Amino acid sequence: METEIPIIDLKDFPSQLSKLIEACEEWGCFRIINHKIPEELLLEMKRVVRSLFDLPPEIKRRNTGAIASSGYVALSPQSPICEAFGLYDVNSSNAVEAFCTQLNATPCQSQKIKSYSYELHELAMDIGRKIQEGMGLSCDLFKGWPCQFRINKYHFTEETVGSSGVIMHTDSGFLTILHEDDCVGGLEVMDKKDEFIAVDPVPGSLLVNIGDIAKAWSNGRFCCVKHRVQCKEAVIRLSVAILLLGPREETVEAPPEFTNPDIPRFYLPFKFEDYRKLRHSKGLRAGEALAFYTTQAPNIA
Repeated sequence: METEIPIIDLKDFPSQLSKLIEACEEWGCFRIINHKIPEELLLEMKRVVRSLFDLPPEIKRRNTGAIASSGYVALSPQSPICEAFGLYDVNSSNAVEAFCTQLNATPCQSQKIKSYSYELHELAMDIGRKIQEGMGLSCDLFKGWPCQFRINKYHFTEETVGSSGVIMHTDSGFLTILHEDDCVGGLEVMDKKDEFIAVDPVPGSLLVNIGDIAKAWSNGRFCCVKHRVQCKEAVIRLSVAILLLGPREETVEAPPEFTNPDIPRFYLPFKFEDYRKLRHSKGLRAGEALAFYTTQAPNIA
């Protein structure tokens, strides 16, 4: 049930730090309230998203990505239900401008996309800093880390009811902030009993998922939550996700504060881009690729 998902009040810090870390460890996801993103901006971004998906196919295909899965994904036999836009490096004004230009966004639409990109990037950084603080660290770990947008449209029909819009997976990055469809559910997360829990939309709130990089960084303390999207009714479902990925050049590794003689380092240092490519090449969507970087890892060649 939705009430089981932890709710983090961003106005109530630092008193909620321990609750935040517990949510990362026990659930790998949590809902945030009082996040300061204007409600009107959230509504306007959804209007813009609907307009972008109504564009002719030849314009939508102009949305190309700098890395795999960061551009437009059309409906196809491999993706029969979910259509998506992508924007890599949300914190780059040039990348956001290019995204708007590719899709012939109007000046008004472009301004909404830029405002939304800035606000959500700032929120991702704020949540990251709070997680660091809750773990007893004070350095600015996430400065310069790229963020990626995935903007999804699920074409749910009577024929697809009961099927998966997105199969079970974890997110490859550190954390994902999900702006859900306020009216249409379908998202499910897996609890520690390996049972799926429905996550019903709560207007005005945002959902945060913890990804694979956070599990490695926390030396295995955090849970990279497995989740999926199920078609529950024959309606269109929209969602916008911003993913805080991983460092561009530095390696991903647990800080020394997270290890000691009784708690050894569980993961070998690795680069995020190497991990992302390994996950993709081996088709390992649900966090299994982390096993290749444990201190007892098999050969990944």
